[in-house]
Amino acid sequence: MSSWFTDLALQYIDGEWRPGTGSWDIIDFNPYDGEKLASITIATVDEVDQAYRAAARAQREWAVTNPYTRRDVFDRALRLVDERRQEITEAIIAELGGTRLKAGFEIHLAKEFLREAAQLTLRSEGRILPSPVEGKENRLYREPVGVVGVISPFNSPFLLSIKPVASALALGNAVVLKPHQDTPLVGGTVIAKLFEDAGLPPGLLNVVLTDIAEIGDAFIEHPVPKVISFTGSDKVGRHIATVCAAQLKRTVLELGGNSALVVLDDADIDYAVDAAVFSRYVDQGQVCMAANRVLVDRSVADEFTEKFVAKVKTLKAGDPSDPQTVIGPVINSLQANAVSAAVDQAVAEGATVLVRGATNDNLVEPSVLTDVPADSSLLHKEIFGPVALLVPFDGEEEAIRIVNDTPYGLSGAVHTADVERGVAFAKRIDTGMFHVNDGTIHDEPLVPFGGEKHSGIGRLNGETTLDAFTTLKWISVQHGRTAFPF
Repeated sequence: MSSWFTDLALQYIDGEWRPGTGSWDIIDFNPYDGEKLASITIATVDEVDQAYRAAARAQREWAVTNPYTRRDVFDRALRLVDERRQEITEAIIAELGGTRLKAGFEIHLAKEFLREAAQLTLRSEGRILPSPVEGKENRLYREPVGVVGVISPFNSPFLLSIKPVASALALGNAVVLKPHQDTPLVGGTVIAKLFEDAGLPPGLLNVVLTDIAEIGDAFIEHPVPKVISFTGSDKVGRHIATVCAAQLKRTVLELGGNSALVVLDDADIDYAVDAAVFSRYVDQGQVCMAANRVLVDRSVADEFTEKFVAKVKTLKAGDPSDPQTVIGPVINSLQANAVSAAVDQAVAEGATVLVRGATNDNLVEPSVLTDVPADSSLLHKEIFGPVALLVPFDGEEEAIRIVNDTPYGLSGAVHTADVERGVAFAKRIDTGMFHVNDGTIHDEPLVPFGGEKHSGIGRLNGETTLDAFTTLKWISVQHGRTAFPF
């Protein structure tokens, strides 16, 4: 990797780049070839405190900065992403094993959210509301919450750090970001460098590279942040929600999924196959919205299965730097072992193996399974890797029952020749997002993003971002005189 990347293996606190003071290091590895990318001395609880205190100090002035001045920062950051696109692409490939296709997709969406952040600076609008009290004027002000703590995941770290960070900053907040320990640079300090070079004042964005083994719950328990935004597993999300609830602290939680792509009897089979293969295997299946389950009406199951399996067999697995590679490595050996164990479990339970991909270190080739028993736990949980479960069904009612039979409710899709049939189907699914005649993986700056059930709490994007990172203050003005009863 270039020095531009490895030079960022430092903490970024109060506008200063400095090593952590912990007693051990995070070793940043390339998940494909095992190359050591960087060694990062971790941040301690004291440094988490310093980051939050710096954010609180800087936020006061930022909150009253002209929003047009704030907007300029995001315009410059957007230009810098364009200028550094190649370097960011190589960093995504090296640190998280993302393919070039995946890197391009992630950078494109990150730019869209930077554009939206620039617009958000101008959208903290107040209102004047009527009052039943004679002479009274009710003013409603929308104000930043103050400081936001962001914890981002390893699977799309550049995008899923920029989205909450940029939105919170745009609305007048300061941010402390803790990226995942497997992607500390792409998900953390690369973004800090972008904003530093874009002219963001010191202290407004702080990045602490650390691990819960060192800091415990200090990041979420700290008294300064008013909102914690977390993207990751439902297990960790439930813990964060519990800790924050005890402090009456707001959370935005985007958690796991077990999405289904449903193929009805009148679907365009070739198109549905393309959508299903993409929805399951993009980014090695390490996507919360991925189609873990592919449900197919039994009347078209043979045709769909034959074409689906044929397409999966064409997916090239290997070096993510190769432009022809579709399936790169999963993030680490823990994930690779978990995916392999899921396939082994399905086989032991009697599933039929249509494609069995080999596992070599962190490179897990695609698998396709069918005839998974209805009571198998695999049908109800998230498999974070390139394994597709094909599930036949008889009629829409059974499909709806199967789709909803999961503790998750993030995304999904249905394919049909009748759009309104698809919409009617979508309305009956317990999920935050659902797509007709498309894939399951979508994120757009203006549309509320989030899930139901164990898939999370709250929404981001568009107007819902205002609700996430601002608060409302009522100030009344009595222009006359109130008649008090005593």
